[in-house]
Amino acid sequence: MKEEVLSYVENNKDRFLSELFDLLRIPSVSADPKFSGDVKQAAEYVANKLKEAGADHLEICPTKGYPVIYGEKMVDPALPTILVYGHYDVQPADPYNLWETPPFEPTVRNGKIYSRGACDDKGQVYMHIKAFELMMKTNTLHCNVKFMIEGEEEVGSQNLGLFVHENRDRLHADVILISDTSMIANDCPSIDVGLRGLAYVEVEVTGPNRDLHSGVYGGAVANPINILCKMISDCHDENNHITIPGFYDAVMAVSDTDRAELAKIPFDETEYKKDLHIAETRGEKGYSTIERTGIRPTLDVNGIWGGYTGEGAKTVLPSKAFAKISMRLVPNQSSEKISQIFSDYFKSVAPKSVTVEVRPHHGGEPVLTPTDSVAFKAASMAFETTFGKRPIPTRGGGSIPIVALFEKELGIKSVLMGFGLDSDALHSPNESYGIFNFLKGIETIPHFFYHFAQLNKN
Repeated sequence: MKEEVLSYVENNKDRFLSELFDLLRIPSVSADPKFSGDVKQAAEYVANKLKEAGADHLEICPTKGYPVIYGEKMVDPALPTILVYGHYDVQPADPYNLWETPPFEPTVRNGKIYSRGACDDKGQVYMHIKAFELMMKTNTLHCNVKFMIEGEEEVGSQNLGLFVHENRDRLHADVILISDTSMIANDCPSIDVGLRGLAYVEVEVTGPNRDLHSGVYGGAVANPINILCKMISDCHDENNHITIPGFYDAVMAVSDTDRAELAKIPFDETEYKKDLHIAETRGEKGYSTIERTGIRPTLDVNGIWGGYTGEGAKTVLPSKAFAKISMRLVPNQSSEKISQIFSDYFKSVAPKSVTVEVRPHHGGEPVLTPTDSVAFKAASMAFETTFGKRPIPTRGGGSIPIVALFEKELGIKSVLMGFGLDSDALHSPNESYGIFNFLKGIETIPHFFYHFAQLNKN
């Protein structure tokens, strides 16, 4: 089977890349309504390619937002069933001026595809479509397979929960297979066994009822930007520990044994700093960089604005200031509870000279996946087959809300077979995805199907 898979990938790699480029050219930005037509176009493209690959019962399922693509291939009811999840929507490409090449015109440089969505998640979800095609064409599909590919992941999967709830029977499977994460390096494969959750809020601080002349009123009236910056700054102490009362109450303690295992992960802090062009790392005292991004919660400002930001000068004291704030959560923390704790705290520390409104946006729950499951063993064997070495279990810093939702609604665990790299600049200008990684994913996925089927026989 290994040679057959390699041969098919080699003979079709140029077509695979060409098709992916066509998908990447569609600016399917779910957060911005002006791209709504493009998001729907991306859904149609994905659906057509799944159908061409051999999926049955292909359906573009409407929701109150963007559609969910569903398709399946049921080989034999006696075989295990794998549910593949991914998303076809992408993050906004702003600021466009920081891209070296246009974000929706995929460009190859140094073996990497540069485009918005190249890795997150179009490149990775398209691996599954092409791996499915490969298994169909070579008659090596050893499991039943179902696909559920959504268009709202980047805005919190707002309508997916209802879709999953209403389609529980149709979505029944033995495991969910997801590629929306990264691995340590191209020569050091890994599998994420944990994901942080997310609580995302927008803050609005209001002072005077209108913008004021900073000379006439400055020093006598509260400046909402100054106050907002101070309130945000006070959310951390000198050790970068979050100061909000109750924030850490539910945090699951990580054992010394687990911390020792994390410390075995190959990590070059010098290269890490060099890649980011920073002089030093910064984070919660008492934890390593890997621990800070995997097992500890965070609070970060994702955007802040107010007043005059145009060309030249305008001496204005603004009426309002705004910030978008995300909190990454670890096991046992609740996104709803943390959002409420933050809101209560932020309002309580605001001076009387301003009013504060906190608007919760999307969130997601943290998850841990077992390393002793059949699915993890099959994934590990698949990576070992194609990379020549056993993957290292790691914890990812990002969030995939659907993982917790699947477990709650369907009672199914997930396996996270990501092929991206942390250096792929997800959510940033110049996002990229290695051609090696894209093709290696197509090569590895069929082996997961094979080993999952074999292990389920025992």
